[in-house]
Amino acid sequence: MEPQNITHVSEFLLLGLSGEPALQIPIFGIFLSMYLITVIGNLLLILAVSYDSHLHTPMYFFLSNLSLADIVFTSTTVPKMLNDIHIQHKVITYVNCFVQLSLLNFFGGMDSGLITAMACDRFVAICHPLHYPIIMNPRLCGLLVLASFFYSLLDSQMHYLIVSHFIFCTDVEIPSYFCNLPQLLNLTCSSTSTNTILVYCMSVIFGGVPVSLILFSYMRIVSSILRIPSPGGKYKAFSTCGSHLSVVCLFYGTGLGVYLSAVVSPSHRSGAVASVMYTIVTPMLNPFIYSLRNKDIKRALEKLLSRLTCFKYHAIVFGL
Repeated sequence: MEPQNITHVSEFLLLGLSGEPALQIPIFGIFLSMYLITVIGNLLLILAVSYDSHLHTPMYFFLSNLSLADIVFTSTTVPKMLNDIHIQHKVITYVNCFVQLSLLNFFGGMDSGLITAMACDRFVAICHPLHYPIIMNPRLCGLLVLASFFYSLLDSQMHYLIVSHFIFCTDVEIPSYFCNLPQLLNLTCSSTSTNTILVYCMSVIFGGVPVSLILFSYMRIVSSILRIPSPGGKYKAFSTCGSHLSVVCLFYGTGLGVYLSAVVSPSHRSGAVASVMYTIVTPMLNPFIYSLRNKDIKRALEKLLSRLTCFKYHAIVFGL
């Protein structure tokens, strides 16, 4: 029997990562731990950059904004999933599903825009070091963040307008723990090929521009570094880009994996597993990637933690 088309769906069923009851508690504990690490790690990075005046530079300005976007990006999916496991009710309303999808697109776009701005910052720092303070002035940095905001907003709204015209079948089970765009495409009963082409064209357009700018920046960066005569100078120049390159590969690699997994096996939970890397693991690892090999961040974090410990000590003494 063919599924009946409906124009209005009141809710979707989120199947989550696993339907096994015995795995729900371990999944809850793992995801709660990862979420807390993500929030605390990114908050500490933001506080460290704000607290240390030596880190008031364009690169760390973009990094603190990236950390803020990562916190909200993760918060759009994980708390809902944890609540679903806790109350054993994995349902999301039609409105909440599209709100979640819009927020994911928006803050994912913010991540992409900020990573692109950081690539431009590295390009100017390495290819035009003498003009770096003039080019990367506070006004331009603010404009780049503002451009990322409006670019992400446009991306989110365009995707929302397309998806809002979908006609869903009666079978509205999403094999994931959040409203995922590739999975929603598989639930439509309307012209699937047209919808797929529209959505993926939008993804290519809005994703292709940042990727093209990043590739262009690093082509110029590599070209400039290869012209440096001393091996020590080359290593120092490469080391300034190492953390950013790691974040670029992690962000775009996992994002591409989500879409490819949905295309290869749309009816299975493999896409949900890939989504974990994209929505949770990447935001969780970003603070560690930038802090483990960065002496300035380490020093700022040590000062911040020392200040917080001292404040806690005085608060306890005062309370006594």
